[in-house]
Amino acid sequence: MTTKKRHKTLLVFLFVSLCSICLYGISIIFNFLNTGADRASILHLSVESNDVYLPKVTWSSIDNPGRPMEEQTLKEIQKDYLNAWHIKNIAYRENNPYGIKDYYTDSVQKKLINTINYNKLNKVQVETTTLQHEPKLNFYSADGQLVTFTDENVVEYQRIHKDGKFLFETELASTYKIMMLLEDGFWRIRHFVKQRNPAKKIEKETSKYATTRNDSIFLNNIPYKIKGINYYPQDTPWDMFGNKFDTDIIEKDFKLIRSLKLNTIRIFIQYEDFGKANIKLEKIKKLKETIRIAKNNDLKVIVTLFDFYGDYSVQDWTLTHRHAEAIVTAFKNNETIIAWDIKNEPDLDFKNRGEKNVLKWLEYIAKEIKKHDKNHLITIGWSNFEAAKKLTNIVDFVSFHHFNDNFENDFSSLKKATKKPILVEEFGVPSYKSIWNLFTGDSKKSQATYHKKMQEHFRKYNVSHMAWTLYDFSKIPTAVAGKLPWKRNKQKHFGFIDKNGKQKPSYKFIAPE
Repeated sequence: MTTKKRHKTLLVFLFVSLCSICLYGISIIFNFLNTGADRASILHLSVESNDVYLPKVTWSSIDNPGRPMEEQTLKEIQKDYLNAWHIKNIAYRENNPYGIKDYYTDSVQKKLINTINYNKLNKVQVETTTLQHEPKLNFYSADGQLVTFTDENVVEYQRIHKDGKFLFETELASTYKIMMLLEDGFWRIRHFVKQRNPAKKIEKETSKYATTRNDSIFLNNIPYKIKGINYYPQDTPWDMFGNKFDTDIIEKDFKLIRSLKLNTIRIFIQYEDFGKANIKLEKIKKLKETIRIAKNNDLKVIVTLFDFYGDYSVQDWTLTHRHAEAIVTAFKNNETIIAWDIKNEPDLDFKNRGEKNVLKWLEYIAKEIKKHDKNHLITIGWSNFEAAKKLTNIVDFVSFHHFNDNFENDFSSLKKATKKPILVEEFGVPSYKSIWNLFTGDSKKSQATYHKKMQEHFRKYNVSHMAWTLYDFSKIPTAVAGKLPWKRNKQKHFGFIDKNGKQKPSYKFIAPE
């Protein structure tokens, strides 16, 4: 082929490519103009509202005397209605009306913008979310362009700040009269009238299976003292339900644990690993398999939720509520589980996330769990005995972690602060000496001495307890112990069995005599 022909061929190819690109661009614009813009792109939102805002919605009635409500239309109405709430929540938090016009018609826009401007002028910031909605259809027009409904028992949580300082918080139960119009393919709120409900008296629910009386735990009305251990498979710590999930390994380990006369294990559910608000069914299946194997080996289970979760913001509450709901409802009638441990060592997040934020999240997630599961107990795995004195009113038994030699004083102090049952949920010392700690760490012999002494304390005070942990581990995630080798390596050596499968001297003190 001559040079001239090659140039002609190249020009034809470039011309055809340019035409294809132009046609593709025109088709996108044509499709955009015919279907309407996606609101998330209009508002430049980083995520859709269903990724960050998922309150519980239950339609009490969708009956309409005229035109029946179509299932797809109801989904679109609910989606745009919740998006409107989401945008309003953001606008109040940021004191910026950006996006309000896309979800509310003129009259409602004006009221909301006036409120935002007032708050901004007075340096008031409102963090708010809704936790549940119970809408009831009132009217759906024959032309499918207008709908009215009453949203009853809307549970709203608000946290008010002024000049950057916290003022107060409140929970409201309200009813809203709503009218929405279908405009440009979207449902917009035309009327938005609030009617406050009288405060509801919340009845305290009692568990049907696991209960507490005074300072004791009962299962089916039989006293139960927890003698257990925190469990991860040796080769997959902090990734128990991942791709290497192996029922044969779990079966072998649970048989060993039971042979040691222990009766309870504690396992961990990682928030993101299980799918956050959208629970992965394969993870639930693996959890069910684990619970089944525990039952077959006559072991009870404490399930720790929200491992590696650390947001706690009001805007994130509804997502964590959906996460908890999906898990606890799947196991609410399971008698192998004793309790839900809401969060492992949440007090370690006080400094970075704010103590008030963490405590309020714990309080509301406890309510959500109890709403869906009345058969199991609730606890919180505090990192120390002082933190365990917090929120004793919302837990059924108090759990704390103990990794020092001052047990009697710590336990006595906590015992004075609560009359509820107490669980030493984690305890132990590592058998670790290396150059990283100048060979001054605990030896295997001193680890055994520690566990012998702890068992003496447990017998003396009749304390429920769970050791940390069955195995030494070869790898520790940086999310658990950070990147510093002297901290991370220390975490590898808390087990009663070393990484080669050999029993350490502490093994003989793994359970009470």
